[in-house]
Amino acid sequence: MAPLLLVLLLVVPLVELWVIVSVASSVGVPETILLLVAISAAGAWLLKQQGMATWRRLQLSIQRGTMPAEEVTDGALILFGGALLLTPGFLTDLVGLLLLLPPLRAVVKRAFRKVFALWLGKKTGFEPRRRPTEAKVVKVERVGGRAPTANPSIDPSSSSNPSSSRNEGDSRGKS
Repeated sequence: MAPLLLVLLLVVPLVELWVIVSVASSVGVPETILLLVAISAAGAWLLKQQGMATWRRLQLSIQRGTMPAEEVTDGALILFGGALLLTPGFLTDLVGLLLLLPPLRAVVKRAFRKVFALWLGKKTGFEPRRRPTEAKVVKVERVGGRAPTANPSIDPSSSSNPSSSRNEGDSRGKS
């Protein structure tokens, strides 16, 4: 991770400088500066709009008593996009603006969650959680007026009366 960060900190400014010089040689220095300022102004406006909308959604989520996971993730991506807009350059401005657009932010968010789940799985040994739509549905029936327990051997009523109606339907041969 550290070598990748080091490469990014060295390569990105060099590429940005090369792009700025290339644009300046094509359209002129004053036009390049004006274009960079215009992109930053548009990004600041979009940053404010998206940030406030996310803040309102976060407050509503908290008022409803639900976990604001989507809003927090959106807020983090908006913050990162704003930081990229503060960095002078066309490429970082482009990536920053893309993170401020909700449809593209949703794509980045989905990809980030997958990568993070895989990374976390490697670090902890746990598999990524299945989505609820992938869960297996199990039909449970009440027997004898009480809901069956997950493990009948720990049920106090089954240990005192092994021939109760709860264990009669069990075909696994437990005693």
